Amino acid sequence: MGKTRAVTRRGALKLAAASTALPLVHIRTAGAAGKLSIGLWDHWVPGANDVMQKQVDAWAAKEKVDVAVDFITSSGKKILITAAAEHQAGSGHDFIQMYNWDVGNFANRLEPVDDVVKDLSDKYGSYGPISEYLAKSQGHWWAVPSSTGTLTLPCAGRISMLKDIAGIDIKAMFPASPSDPKASENWTYDTFLKAAEACAKAGVPFGLGLGSTDDSVNNTGIIYSAFGAQLVNAKGEITLDTPEMMAMMEYCQKLVKFLPSDTVSYDDASNNRALISGKSALILNPPSAWAVAKRDAPKVAEDTWHFPSPTGPKGRYNPYNYSYYGTWSFGKNKSAAKELIRYLQQREQVEGRCNASSGYDIPPFTSMADFKIWEEVEPPKGTVYNYPIRPWHNAKQNITAYPAPRDVAVQMYSRAIHPTLIAKLHSGQSIKQALAWAKDELEGFIR
Repeated sequence: MGKTRAVTRRGALKLAAASTALPLVHIRTAGAAGKLSIGLWDHWVPGANDVMQKQVDAWAAKEKVDVAVDFITSSGKKILITAAAEHQAGSGHDFIQMYNWDVGNFANRLEPVDDVVKDLSDKYGSYGPISEYLAKSQGHWWAVPSSTGTLTLPCAGRISMLKDIAGIDIKAMFPASPSDPKASENWTYDTFLKAAEACAKAGVPFGLGLGSTDDSVNNTGIIYSAFGAQLVNAKGEITLDTPEMMAMMEYCQKLVKFLPSDTVSYDDASNNRALISGKSALILNPPSAWAVAKRDAPKVAEDTWHFPSPTGPKGRYNPYNYSYYGTWSFGKNKSAAKELIRYLQQREQVEGRCNASSGYDIPPFTSMADFKIWEEVEPPKGTVYNYPIRPWHNAKQNITAYPAPRDVAVQMYSRAIHPTLIAKLHSGQSIKQALAWAKDELEGFIR
């Protein structure tokens, strides 16, 4: 077996002209039943790719298929560049990993996977409404929700800081075990605001960004949802003039006073650095910041707990990043591609990869939220127990801009309209001025 090599940016662009030039790992078996080429995310957790490779190897040997695997980094959006090049060229892998809006963007060259989705959902339960929103249109599913690469961005807070500064015992609210929802009923946006003020005055402000990258879009999107505030509704109508929007803006007008001074320039690494350096009491992030702290700042890691977002007038929402496997309609072995995807999404394989990523990857089915790995990860033990949504959290998945029509939502998301609107308040603009800016932007998307 050859060695898997990562695909570079230059290599990704070359795919449009010469997909056969890709660096490949071949799994050869006697009497192979065809060939298969797949493009997967190059996981940042050491050892996670190895487990994925072993699972592919096992399936390939059993089915006698010659499989070529490419692990493609998300750094510099190389995996997106690869998919876009293949979509344009009509040549490349048989299936490739995609994220969030990519499925809709590439749907015209994707193979329907309704049969795979039905088989899996019949076995494990239905997919959530946002998984369907992102990957289903014209009556068809265009990609299969994956566990590897799917994540949620809950609160990651310093246990001691929240308790000593803000009077919040977060481990009592969200213990590493099934709990009574009443234990966390006081974790509201009002409590969040008071805690943000206390921590800001203590010099460890909540590391929430109002920048233009994905983390800021996710951080702010859940506030809109929790207040029931929509910029554009499911019918494609601009809905800025509502009581819910006004309540959300008035709340954020208070909150921005307690955010970091550089909040408007935050990128996706800023919140991580703030937590790891000990300069922030709370961020919204998957366990990646905590994982780096284990290596670089062990005392910070030992004092970090992951738990759901606050609840607002319309409920509790956790931001999600969704991963999918899309089979190209121009693929040379579509049947084998679907069979491998079906195999990779079985519970045994999903749990194996989840264990390898120390619980970082979130299964698309709530029936798989019982993996033991989330109880065992440390330090402190149980820190990621509440990373996946649990039934007693009374929380919902969220992607910013939902439920606006997808073609409008993707523009709002990519242009970071949600955090920028709140950033206007941070800069001193009035609510009226900020909403006028948003209306002008949205009208441009809808025309």
